[in-house]
Amino acid sequence: MLPLSLLKTAQSHPMLVELKNGETYNGHLVSCDSWMNINLRDVICTSKDGDRFWRMPECYIRGSTIKYLRIPDEVIDMVKEDAQAKSRNRAEMNKNRGGNSSQNQNQRAPRSGNRNNFGVRSGPSGGGLGNGGMRGGNAGQGNRPAPQGNKLRK
Repeated sequence: MLPLSLLKTAQSHPMLVELKNGETYNGHLVSCDSWMNINLRDVICTSKDGDRFWRMPECYIRGSTIKYLRIPDEVIDMVKEDAQAKSRNRAEMNKNRGGNSSQNQNQRAPRSGNRNNFGVRSGPSGGGLGNGGMRGGNAGQGNRPAPQGNKLRK
């Protein structure tokens, strides 16, 4: 179970957040983002030494300041159920897709010949590159015909 999926499931549930500086915040989770920044509502903040309390209608907590989160067990159970449902759905999707990978591998016919014969010409000499592998004056021309001087083509 991933922490962010746990937090997204915990939305609107009560939680306790302890910060690295020792303060604690009790409230209901409104939202969270991918950096674990969270918004709480109906918050009670407790000082580090536990002798002062503040009530706030809402607060924002930066994710990098969080030491740990405490959420109800029912939220953890909900996340486990969601994960099981997703795995069942994936299994059904694979079954419907014909999930046996040994039978569904790429069914294309194999290619014949050299796959990397870019720029190689075949002609009356039997193909390949003549002149010891060196190309003539039209290097980089691909399969276009060689230029014919100043003659106009019809």
